[in-house]
Amino acid sequence: MTVAKNTICIWYDKDAEAAARFYAEVFPDSAVKAVRRAPSDYPSGKAGDVLTVEFTVAGIPCIGLNGGTAFKQSEAFSFQIATDDQEETDRYWNAIVGNGGQESQCGWCKDRWGVNWQITPRVLSEAMAAGGAEAKRAFEAMMQMKKIDVAAIEAARRG
Repeated sequence: MTVAKNTICIWYDKDAEAAARFYAEVFPDSAVKAVRRAPSDYPSGKAGDVLTVEFTVAGIPCIGLNGGTAFKQSEAFSFQIATDDQEETDRYWNAIVGNGGQESQCGWCKDRWGVNWQITPRVLSEAMAAGGAEAKRAFEAMMQMKKIDVAAIEAARRG
């Protein structure tokens, strides 16, 4: 197996495998590649416990590390998933929030393992890239939202 040059390592208390399997079910181009067990006892577990999980999320290589409770997830790291329409936005948002996750603001949500996600319709990114009054209107509309409403962003773009 070839290891990617750059891989995101995500710290989990103990459920890296469950998280990886969930991501593989929800996002296209995602899969669980390998589950590695601890060869001996370690500070957060015992020999034979799942230690690391190699997986991809939307094509991005990741390693989930069951490291225990020493470190917590924060908004300093998030996956940003670009969506093409409201249906896709709803599907990802509802999968994350509906599986024990939590809503936040401006298209951000948190999964049940504490990992942060930005579910971002391309129309919002395009509006922000346009700059000027269009970007300002889209930004102000986004600031009022939890899950992004594509129709509302499109209306804000038009003024």
